[in-house]
Amino acid sequence: MNTTIKHKLELLPDSPGCYIHKDKKGTIIYVGKAKNLKNRVRSYFQGSHDTKTELLVSEIEDFEFIVTESNTEALLLEINLIQENKPKYNIRLKDDKSYPYIKISNEIYPRLLITRQVKKQDGIYFGPYPDARAATEIKRLLDRLFPFKKCTNPANKVCFYYHLGQCHAHTICKTNQAYWNGLKEDVKNFLNGKDDKIIHQLRDKMEKAATLMEFERAAEYRDLIQAIGLLRTKQRVMHQDMIDRDIFGYYVEKGWMCVQVFFVRQGKLIQRDVNLFPYYNEPEEDFLTYIGQFYRDSKHFLPKEIFIPQDIDQDMVKALVDTKVVKPQKGEKKQLVNLAIKNARISLQQKFDLLEKDVKKTHGAIENLGELLNIPKPVRIEAFDNSNIQGTSPISAMVVFVDGKASKKEYRKYKIKTVVGPDDYASMREVIYRRYSRVLKDGLTPPDLIIIDGGQGQVNVARDVIVNRLGLDIPIAGLQKNDKHQTHELLFGDPLQVIDLPRNSEEFFLLHRIQDEVHRFAIHFHRQLRSKNSFSSKLDGIAGLGPKRKQALMKHFKNLTNIQEADIEDIINCGVPRNVAELVKERLNSNDSD
Repeated sequence: MNTTIKHKLELLPDSPGCYIHKDKKGTIIYVGKAKNLKNRVRSYFQGSHDTKTELLVSEIEDFEFIVTESNTEALLLEINLIQENKPKYNIRLKDDKSYPYIKISNEIYPRLLITRQVKKQDGIYFGPYPDARAATEIKRLLDRLFPFKKCTNPANKVCFYYHLGQCHAHTICKTNQAYWNGLKEDVKNFLNGKDDKIIHQLRDKMEKAATLMEFERAAEYRDLIQAIGLLRTKQRVMHQDMIDRDIFGYYVEKGWMCVQVFFVRQGKLIQRDVNLFPYYNEPEEDFLTYIGQFYRDSKHFLPKEIFIPQDIDQDMVKALVDTKVVKPQKGEKKQLVNLAIKNARISLQQKFDLLEKDVKKTHGAIENLGELLNIPKPVRIEAFDNSNIQGTSPISAMVVFVDGKASKKEYRKYKIKTVVGPDDYASMREVIYRRYSRVLKDGLTPPDLIIIDGGQGQVNVARDVIVNRLGLDIPIAGLQKNDKHQTHELLFGDPLQVIDLPRNSEEFFLLHRIQDEVHRFAIHFHRQLRSKNSFSSKLDGIAGLGPKRKQALMKHFKNLTNIQEADIEDIINCGVPRNVAELVKERLNSNDSD
C-alpha cells in the first residue's frame, strides 16, 4: 500500500457512495458501491481475501470516490459507471457471468424474473444491474406492488399471494391481455421514475385501511410508500428525459476552489471532472472564468443544457456558452447540483487533509517560511486571537504548532482581566504580557515565531510588549483578513510590510491552517464562557439551588431551553426538591415573558 492510499483511507467519509479503483496508468479497474465508504474501501487493504480480490488489490495504485445521498443512489450510480467504463475486474469478479436483468416474461400470465440472458421477443427486460443482490432488491419491491404470477398453482386454484393481493394469475381474477399490458406499462413507468400513480393508489389504500382500523395493513402500505421513496432517489443519477447535461458545483476554502462537473449522458450520470485551483478574485468571478474556459477545450462536449448553482449569474453563463443554462430552484435537479457541491467540498477538504499529513511538504513549508521572513526555521509557532461579542466576556486564545502540527495539550485560554469593553489592542497587550512573562518566570520554551490574528495595530502592540517591556527577541507576524474574513495578507518586518506569499504555496496553507485553528479555539472558548455565564446568572439566587444542583441540571438538560420546556417531574428526577423545582420553572418562565 503506497503512502497516498494510506492517507486517503484515513480521510474517507462515513457516507454512502461509489468508489473507483485505478491502476498505475490511471485506468479504472474496478467500480463498487458502499453504504459506508470508509468501512468498505478500507476492507480491501485489511485482512485476507480470495485469490481474485487479492489480484485486484495488488493492482490498485489510487482510488477516488463519489458521495451520494443514499445507498440506492450509490447502487444506480455504480450501474452507470460500470456500463460506461467497463472495468476489467467488475467482469472478472462476477465469475464471467453477464449482468442480471429483471424480466417480465411473455406468457399468458406474465412473471417477474431475474435473468442473465437477454433473448429477443421473449419478454420485457429492465437493467442491467451490477449484481444479483441489486436486482433482487428491486424485484422484491416490484413483487409487492404488482400482482404478476408468483405461484405454481393451476389457474383455477388461488394461492397464498392471491389473498395478499399480490397475484392475479387466476381465472377468478377475470384478467385479460389488456390488463397485463397495462400492468407492464405501469412497471416500465415506475422504473423510469414516473411513480406518482402508484404512490397515490397506495396512499388511498393506507387511509382506507386506517379508517377501517386495519392498522397492520395500513402499516404495510406505509412501508411500501417509504420503500418507493428510497427508489425514487435514482432520479439524481438517472433521468427519464434522456437529455445530455453537465451539472456544475463548486466550493471555496482557504484561498482554493474546487469545481466538480457531473456528466449526464442519455439520462445517466456516467462520469465527473474534478478541478482544484487557487482563486484570486471573487469566487463567483473565478467560477465564471472556469466555465468559459471549460468548453473551449475541444475534449469537452457541449451538452444540450447545463445546471449551475444558485449564486451564479445565469445571464453571464449564457453569454459564455451556447447552450441552455438552468439554475434549478427545487426538486431532484437542485438536489443534483447540491450533490456536486457536496462532492466539491469533500474533495477540497481531502486535499487540505492530505497536505497536512504530508510531513515532507509541511517541513518544507516551515523552512520556506523562515527563509521568506529571513528568520531561523520557525519550528515552534504560537498564535493568538481575541474574541468578544458585542463587547461582552472578552477572551483570548493561544494555539501552538510544533513542526507544522497542532500541539493541543499546550493550547491556552485567557479571560481578559484588565480591560472593560471591546478594546482589542488593550486585550492583546494584556494577553501577550501574561503569556511571555510566564515564559520568562517559569523557564518555558519560547516560540520561534508569534502570529497575531490581526493587522498592523495588534502586531505593534504585541511587539511593544515583547521588546520594550519584556526584553525578548521573538519575531512577530500578523495575518490580516479581508472584508469576507478570509486570510488575505501576511505582515512582517519593522516597519511592517506585506509579504508576497502565493495562495497556492504550502506556506500560505500552513499559515491559513494556524489562523483557522486559533480562531476556532477562541470562538469555542467564548461560547463555553457565555453559555456558562448565562446558565449561572438565570439560576443564581434561587433558594435551595446550590452549585451541585445547578451542575446536575446542566449535565442532564444541557441548556436552559430544555429546562424551561421540561416537566416539574423531570427536574425533580435530577435530585432537586419539588419546591425548588417549582421556583426554577417560575424563574425561567418569568424571564421568558419579560
